[in-house]
Amino acid sequence: MGRRGLRLRRMAILIDETKRVLVQGITGREGQARTRLMLDYGTKVVGGVTPGKGGGEVFGLPVFNSCGDAVAALGGVDVSVLFVPAAGIKAAAIDALEAGIGLVVLVADRVPVWDAMAIAKAAKKAGARFLGPNTLGIASPGKAVVGMIGGRAESAREWFKPPLPGGTGVGIISRSGGMSSSTAYYLGQAGVRISSIVHVGGDAVLGVRVAEVAQMFEADPATDAIVLFGEIGGSQEEELAALMAAKKITKPVAAYIGGKAATAGTRFSHAGAIIEGNKGTHAGKVAALRGAGAVVADSFGDLPGAVAGMLRTSRNGGPSLSLMSEAERKAVWTTAITRIAPNTVAVRGRNIADLMGNVSFGAAVHLILTGRMPDAAVGRLMDAILVSSIDHGATPPSCLAARTVASTGASLSQSVAAGISSINRHHGGAIEDCARYLAGLMKSAKDAGRSIDEVAAEEVARIKASGDRISGFGHRVHTKDPRTARLFELAAAAGVGESKGGATTHVEAARAVERAFAAIGKPLPINVDGAIGAILSDLGLDPRVFNGIFMIARTPGLVAHVVEEQTREKPMRRIDPVNHAYDGPLGV
Repeated sequence: MGRRGLRLRRMAILIDETKRVLVQGITGREGQARTRLMLDYGTKVVGGVTPGKGGGEVFGLPVFNSCGDAVAALGGVDVSVLFVPAAGIKAAAIDALEAGIGLVVLVADRVPVWDAMAIAKAAKKAGARFLGPNTLGIASPGKAVVGMIGGRAESAREWFKPPLPGGTGVGIISRSGGMSSSTAYYLGQAGVRISSIVHVGGDAVLGVRVAEVAQMFEADPATDAIVLFGEIGGSQEEELAALMAAKKITKPVAAYIGGKAATAGTRFSHAGAIIEGNKGTHAGKVAALRGAGAVVADSFGDLPGAVAGMLRTSRNGGPSLSLMSEAERKAVWTTAITRIAPNTVAVRGRNIADLMGNVSFGAAVHLILTGRMPDAAVGRLMDAILVSSIDHGATPPSCLAARTVASTGASLSQSVAAGISSINRHHGGAIEDCARYLAGLMKSAKDAGRSIDEVAAEEVARIKASGDRISGFGHRVHTKDPRTARLFELAAAAGVGESKGGATTHVEAARAVERAFAAIGKPLPINVDGAIGAILSDLGLDPRVFNGIFMIARTPGLVAHVVEEQTREKPMRRIDPVNHAYDGPLGV
């Protein structure tokens, strides 16, 4: 287990949230519309290509004249999707393949056959794949979309039900663009989760074919069954049946074959779906698949129920994890935090009874906020962060607010709520502010190709000249915050804040600012808020939860102050914010 704990990441075929995507034709109307879909869904689009328009931007993404230029500037690119007219597909696809891009997605239809064959030859030479032509693309629900499946990010999220973390879904292979989304939608309505959707394309000459996608799904642990929307014409369905008969595809397969009423010479929807003589017939495809053990629905409306029925008994004997429960199907909204079932409470997929007595509270806080269970060292670090902020005397606004409300006769919950309500940007917010400030310095240093110390020195000079204040440094009471050194000591023990691969960490950025202040003769040490902000950032937590972590830490202190106020003091007294004395044990 790594220092940040084991994180279960659901796999996907061809595309996921980590794959870096380039959009060729990004400046065109179609390219921009589909780039917006991909970005909104969470696809990691890193740039675009339009010859002659290099140097521009679309949605803040850089535009290049060629894929070679893009890869040179951006680094490795995994996928390129082409929103380019059919006449320009050959040149654009070969540009991508020669730039070392491993998967090229060809959206345009009616690409000349000789061009498609030339692309196939170039892909083979490059050891790459291409999808299409005439494809709507790929979707891995909950992760990424490449192309135009789903139409809009909102509908794609609503229609395509992803597997639960650590669970499974069915893989959809479609020969029809429109029916790719429809198949996924109706399966979702039937309570079936989807691992990935692949539209192989509708032209006569294709790159990735049905059988190849099926083999990817066979190897994918997140896929436990395969659903095919097939069509008349060609031999792709028969190729899949042959793999099943040879036991190279062992996962259950359900299918529907469109074009039942078509006769010889009929073109069904697109160039790839045409019967020639006795080849590619509906009857032949159905017979081949059924003979190999597939469930073949007679009508498309029967397919979702057939798939759900197939999944009710998985290869392990029980219902497949790809099936939703009845409660999940009826739900109008979802949460990924805690699952409650009879005699079971599971936080982020972990049985709470197993956590009790085995993990610390800090580790549990890390788990519920991030979905990741930290290792022991990071758990101790989280504990220390919570302890460091448990209380800081009676003068902070949260304590004064809680004690003031308590003095009126208000309940414990009302009084503590008043204290919590006062924790905001200027009280407790320094943790998040400092984290974002340090991230900005790190970005400036990286963008300028300079050291963090150089950038910090310039920033400190600016602060001195302007008189600005900086969150996370200095303290109204402490000249050297006693909590900071201990947190950094525990962070170092957990391997947090150490530079890896030359990248600056937030802890190192904070140290650089501290050194820069000392260099101008105005020591301004990192305080506990700055230390917490830097450490939590290096742990990979979202800055939006930092103020919440401070609230979690401070709550026990507020409870203690409220109870003391209620039991030791007179109601409605005037609470002096400064002139008070400590009368507890002298432990230090």
